[in-house]
Amino acid sequence: MSFIKILAFASVLVLSSGLVLADEDRSAKLTIFAPGADDVAGVSSRGFLVDLAVDFEGSLASTGASSELTGPGPHQSAGPFPGTFSVGANKDHFPGLVVLLSSTTIGAGAGQNVSNLFNIIAVTNRTPTNIEIWGSWIVGAKNAFGVEGQMTPSHLFVTVVEGVAPDVVLDMNGDGKYDAHDLKLMGYKVISKSRHVDFIVNGLP
Repeated sequence: MSFIKILAFASVLVLSSGLVLADEDRSAKLTIFAPGADDVAGVSSRGFLVDLAVDFEGSLASTGASSELTGPGPHQSAGPFPGTFSVGANKDHFPGLVVLLSSTTIGAGAGQNVSNLFNIIAVTNRTPTNIEIWGSWIVGAKNAFGVEGQMTPSHLFVTVVEGVAPDVVLDMNGDGKYDAHDLKLMGYKVISKSRHVDFIVNGLP
């Protein structure tokens, strides 16, 4: 192998290593506990759970997150951990969280961030250098993310951005998907590895 080819090969290795390191250097680690891949979740298009945890580097203050216990009607903005409850970003309790469901029929549809529908935000682990934030959402509205009486395929996309997430993710590159590429094109810095889960919203009783 010529010297020039060796140099070129070495450059590719360095660049590849740099890309791997850049991905590993993300400051938040995201884990999805529910739904699982290919799960058939819920009853009559509701009652399914989105359950996740994000492990951040740094302090609680740096995450912008805080405890929340909320829901529709009388549960909204009630003690002991009051919070708002609507579609859009969870600006007051988990500002960087982006949660999209491809089967969404409310708001802006598949690009609608629904992180402000999460019922519970909690601090589940805290060390001098890391903080874990847990979020749980049980879907209470019929026909908002599936169709009653039908089995509805859905794609869950979750990621974390720096600062406050958008209320709606736009399909900036026109590929028919809503994902981290679109967030970057919208000017957001994605700080976690994005997670994708394909599952079925059960519309049967």
